[in-house]
Amino acid sequence: MREIVFDTETTGLDPNTGDRITELGCVEVIDCIPTGRTYHVYVNPERSTPKEVVEITGLTDEFLADKPIFAEHADAFLDFVGDGVLVAHNAGFDRGFINMELARLGKPIYPDDRFKDTAAIARAMFPGSYVSLDALCKRFDISLESRDKHGALIDALLLAEVYLELTGGRTRALDLSGRGEAGSNGDVVEFPARPARPKALDSRVQNEERAAHKAFIEELGDASVWSQLSVEL
Repeated sequence: MREIVFDTETTGLDPNTGDRITELGCVEVIDCIPTGRTYHVYVNPERSTPKEVVEITGLTDEFLADKPIFAEHADAFLDFVGDGVLVAHNAGFDRGFINMELARLGKPIYPDDRFKDTAAIARAMFPGSYVSLDALCKRFDISLESRDKHGALIDALLLAEVYLELTGGRTRALDLSGRGEAGSNGDVVEFPARPARPKALDSRVQNEERAAHKAFIEELGDASVWSQLSVEL
């Protein structure tokens, strides 16, 4: 499954009152595993950014003044997303801004069912716990050293790691079922399962091996656990 983990930085909280996107970062994942493909742009919001927002993002009016407006990025963004599902933390927020920008250009907006909300997934998994991106990174031991400011691509990369943990992607990658995933050509690689290991029998544990084992555990002094293992053998 191809999905796009993404994040936006904006001038404020409400796209319906004139706030605009200032930065957009996307990470492509397939079966929850990042592929290494990313998309990242800064956007001239065509308006000023409040001081309190600049303190969070570091994106000043001066820095954004010579950046392309969203209309100049739209086609490249849509091409990168393609038919992928959009994954975001508190997805309703990012969905509102993306769809506002697309609607301003007369382009089709993304329906709600094209989005997955990692915050909602985390709340279901960890009821009553903090589920901010920072909190989840700490829970999953994901380094935050690169995150001195909120940044769309940095946050999307961190979220891709969090999403992998939330969906059990690392566990699924260690496919122990004996049946692998379908490759790009549609073929499925079969991995024959190893039969259960039989309990050792007298025919497999020779008398001399028993004697050597007994002599060894006697050298250990208080070796009740080892003695028990010897009995089970």
